[in-house]
Amino acid sequence: MAETKEIKTALISVFHKDGLEDLLRKLNEEGVKFLSTGGTQSFIESLGYECEKVENVTTYPSILGGRVKTLHPKIFGGILARRDNEGDREQMKEYDIPAIDLVIVDLYPFEKTVASGASDADIIEKIDIGGISLIRAGAKNFKDVVIVPSKAEYGVLLDILNKKGAKTDMEDRKMLAERAFGVSSHYDTAIHAWFAK
Repeated sequence: MAETKEIKTALISVFHKDGLEDLLRKLNEEGVKFLSTGGTQSFIESLGYECEKVENVTTYPSILGGRVKTLHPKIFGGILARRDNEGDREQMKEYDIPAIDLVIVDLYPFEKTVASGASDADIIEKIDIGGISLIRAGAKNFKDVVIVPSKAEYGVLLDILNKKGAKTDMEDRKMLAERAFGVSSHYDTAIHAWFAK
């Protein structure tokens, strides 16, 4: 069935690492390749799994104090490319863009930082840019990509993997995309409320 998609490569970039172990174990058992940045990459490797650095794909280091890590055409191309579109496939080949089938993100804790009474400068640094962009890209291309937009969905994906292996159907991906836009909508609403106060 064409609507069933196999997960071969996962991009994982999370703030909270707790609760991720079971998901990583299952993905690793299913032969899924990991791609990650900074602290998440170190965490994945500390569990004994191989993990390719995003910098190896983009050929750019994490820059501007970590503000720019995943924002690169090779990452977003790998998420947004339409797998059934010949032009997209040709450009992926031409620019050496790897297909990314699963995106797992957990955003910077903006609301928690505001609630803690942190300074404006600290609050602004907790406005996630790369993460929210990854969520929107994965959700937009739900036809081909699985998006896990927060820690709350780790268990949802694990259930799917336990039932079907590293395969998802359109219903699974659309349900997670809906949750993803719920996460991004809530996040932006909280940021807007802080700016509006």
